[in-house]
Amino acid sequence: MIMMPKFDLTRISRRYFIYPVMCCILGFNCLCNKKSDGGGGTTPPPNPPPVTPTGPDAEFWMTNGSGTSLLEKQSGTMTFGTTANSYSFVDVDTTSTMQTIDGFGYTLTGGSAYLINAMNTSEKNALLNELFGNGPNSISVSYLRLSIGASDLSQTVFSYDDMPAGQTDPTLANFSLSKDTVDLIPVLKQILTINPSIKIMGSPWSAPVWMKDNGSSIGGSLQTQYYNVYAQYFVKYIQAMQAKGITIDAITIQNEPQHGGNNPSMVMSSAQQADFIKNHLGPVFQSAGITTKIVIWDHNCDNPSYPVNVLSDAGARPYINGSAFHLYNGDISALSTVHGAYPDKQLYFTEQWTGANGSFSGDLRWHLKNVIIGSMRNWSRNALEWNLASDPSYNPHTPGGCTECKGAVTIAGSNVVRNVGYYIIAHASKFVPPGSVRVASNNIGNLANAAFLTPSGKKVVIVVNDEASTVTFKIRHNGKWITTSLGAGAAGTYVW
Repeated sequence: MIMMPKFDLTRISRRYFIYPVMCCILGFNCLCNKKSDGGGGTTPPPNPPPVTPTGPDAEFWMTNGSGTSLLEKQSGTMTFGTTANSYSFVDVDTTSTMQTIDGFGYTLTGGSAYLINAMNTSEKNALLNELFGNGPNSISVSYLRLSIGASDLSQTVFSYDDMPAGQTDPTLANFSLSKDTVDLIPVLKQILTINPSIKIMGSPWSAPVWMKDNGSSIGGSLQTQYYNVYAQYFVKYIQAMQAKGITIDAITIQNEPQHGGNNPSMVMSSAQQADFIKNHLGPVFQSAGITTKIVIWDHNCDNPSYPVNVLSDAGARPYINGSAFHLYNGDISALSTVHGAYPDKQLYFTEQWTGANGSFSGDLRWHLKNVIIGSMRNWSRNALEWNLASDPSYNPHTPGGCTECKGAVTIAGSNVVRNVGYYIIAHASKFVPPGSVRVASNNIGNLANAAFLTPSGKKVVIVVNDEASTVTFKIRHNGKWITTSLGAGAAGTYVW
């Protein structure tokens, strides 16, 4: 028998057979896939192929016409990439900028303030923080309109200088905000503690009746002998509110100056408005050091010639900041008509109601398309729905005032119901803060949209599907896109 050299077979098998084979079987990067580098080491494997970097993730908030999704953040991740498909693009170009945005909100009517102020303290605080705060459960309302004196959604008709029949007060010695100190000013001051930078616009429904040619709160016109007195009335209002800690950023000359049937109301022609600004309000503001913006028209989109006529007056124009619009008649493109004539003047959208007989789905679709997206695409700096709050019977209102105006919220005692107007504004106010800039985007089919760049650099696109069926589409920015869908009548806000 031949004697073989004595080897440690256990060590040999482990080193040269068992370990390498097991590494290869398990797919480990060990001896079986390494080559000698000639220096006692090993050569690393080739670098993996480069991976195309993906874009940011987008958040998507949606409200549908059925109300089963209400400003609800959609689950899942949408990441911008380059995966091809045949759907149409909404292209967002942040290098092409338009107007700066002042905010989104409502009119805090006297009736709205009354209902809010009557709530229990804890529920009132919760509602105001939800409406005006910046928390995750807030909608960040950033703009409010007030009535100067009563609107038709106040409990009573009043001005800040009411006199007994047959008496006048040309020195405004009787001027007082006393009626507003009960509910409106306390609610406003609480709002300002939540959002100190909220912008406020004031609009009169009527001058004091003793200044008018018909001696009535309904209709009639301002007598020319009181033009200068009425200009001082505006100054006193702005100064008195400032003394309460409330800054009025802008005033309009007259709410709906071509509608004299409301209570209260007052009629003003374009010539009268130009005369009042040129010879009275403008100079009076200037001499008093008032920097509050002067805004004209404040009525429907069916008569853009009215603000154009006022702005064509060379004496009035330097005092005017811009024009305000409603959309009970006409087309939202009227704003662009005025912008085209006077591009250096600003535009505002200040009122649109939702009514007792409107449907959630119909109002959501129409208002998102016209009031929010439409006003933004036609150069408006803000978009306001009408009254912030009403009770279940659409009160309070003046005798002859609106009996079907539905608030953004319905308040019954301390119980709150959020109506369609709440979600119309929230789809913009929660995501597009003041100081944002509208940027270019294209409409495709019946997908109305508006795009914004926020001060923090976020991109926001608001889209409403005005089709009768679901639409799938892409949102593209910087050569990458997400693919998304909206059901018929649904609204979506996309943020990245």
